[in-house]
Amino acid sequence: MTEADLDAVLAIEQACFPRAWTRQHFLSELASPHATTVVAEQDGRLAGYLCMNVLLDEAEILDVAVDPSLQRSGIGAALVGWACDEAGRRGAAVVRLEVRATSQPAIALYERFGFVRSGLRKAYYENGIDAVLMDLNLAEEEFDAV
Repeated sequence: MTEADLDAVLAIEQACFPRAWTRQHFLSELASPHATTVVAEQDGRLAGYLCMNVLLDEAEILDVAVDPSLQRSGIGAALVGWACDEAGRRGAAVVRLEVRATSQPAIALYERFGFVRSGLRKAYYENGIDAVLMDLNLAEEEFDAV
């Protein structure tokens, strides 16, 4: 992901999330030495993106989204698979994330990669939606970008 991608990234972010990240938030991620960002393209256009931090032996997927018109086409799986591979290459032993409890397709995707539910943050998101905390122990799992 580069600054030139941000208009397309922000359009997807706003289409996917009620409380979307701002341009400044993405700029901060791009400037962070711990951040890893990536975009996926399909037919010459930005189709999705992922932001992750890796610090010492832990990685955290902070934001991942796919253009709503392209969801369920394998782009999200490719992004998550890439993130898990990249976290391992950068020395992480675990990958963590949080997801809206109401986002069953996302939870199912993460579980396909071996993520397990590790906690719950009550009323974390807008409208009182809980956040499901999920972890993937990289030493115990093998995964493929499906």
